[in-house]
This record gives sequence, C-alpha cells and structure tokens, in this order.
Amino acid sequence: MSTPGSIFLIGPMGAGKSAVGRQLARLLKTDFVDADEEIENRTGVDIPYIFEKEGEQGFRDRESRVVDELSQRQGIVLATGGGVVMREENRRCLAARGLVVYLQTSVEQQWQRTSKGRHRPLLHHGDPKAVLQDLMDKREPLYKDLADLIVDTDGRKVGSVAAEIARHVDGE
Repeated sequence: MSTPGSIFLIGPMGAGKSAVGRQLARLLKTDFVDADEEIENRTGVDIPYIFEKEGEQGFRDRESRVVDELSQRQGIVLATGGGVVMREENRRCLAARGLVVYLQTSVEQQWQRTSKGRHRPLLHHGDPKAVLQDLMDKREPLYKDLADLIVDTDGRKVGSVAAEIARHVDGE
C-alpha cells in the first residue's frame, strides 16, 4: 500500500487522533508523528505546563511552528492538536501538503474519553462538558471545511477507524 504524501488527522480532543494515527501508520508502513508529543519533546515539559507558563497563545505559537515543519515531511501520518484549525496559517499548510482527515466525534463521546485524564488544560476550568460543547461549536465548521475525508469515530474501535482511512487511501 502506498501513502499519498502525508495524512493529517484533525478533530477535537478525544476523537482518537493519536491512537488512530499510530494504527494507521502501521497499516500504511509509514512514520507516525504526534504534534503534541513533538512539542513536549522539544520543550522538555508537558502541554499543561506550557499553558500555565505561556498561556494558550504561547502554546499555539509553538504548535504553529511544529505543524508547519512536520507537515513538510513526506509520507507521514500526523496527529494534530484539537485547536490546530483555529489558525488560518495552520489550515493553509495542512490543506496544501497532504490528505486531511477529520475524525468526527460527539461531545458526549469526547467527554467519556477525556473525563479521567488530567492532561487537557482547556478542561481544567468550568464544566468540562460545557467547555467541550463550546469548543465544538467554534471548531467543527473549520474541521469540516478543511477535511478531505470525514470519518465518524463514535463507538468505534481504533483499528476499524484506521482501516477505513487506509481503504480510502488505497482507493485513491
């Protein structure tokens, strides 16, 4: 199976971008890169710490630089952060450099998948479910507009989602 350039996974937190991305890269026999992990590796600290010290703006600046660099690599599967679509420069480089796949999920499913974790800085203030809904209201139109392919992940196993994307890639 040949990879068409690179594949960029977008979608909200809890959609499964990292898990699906790892499995998809295995299926396609290519490299997987997680943008958030790359930021943490480069800074030596976790994302909640970056949010605490630099604020969301500082994190988003770092994210834009990393996404610009990583999206220039050929033949990778890249899992992006949920907020990557909020900056036009990010949307532009992703759209121009690979296949963009929106992993769509409901707010209820997001809440179930993220409720036990402590590494989601945007969920540390207020009602997490309300925050997730607000983020979805703002971001979903951008996800849909940017996506070359939309795959629903609600109630699905990682392997099933990755296989669906691989079939799409193989069919191109």
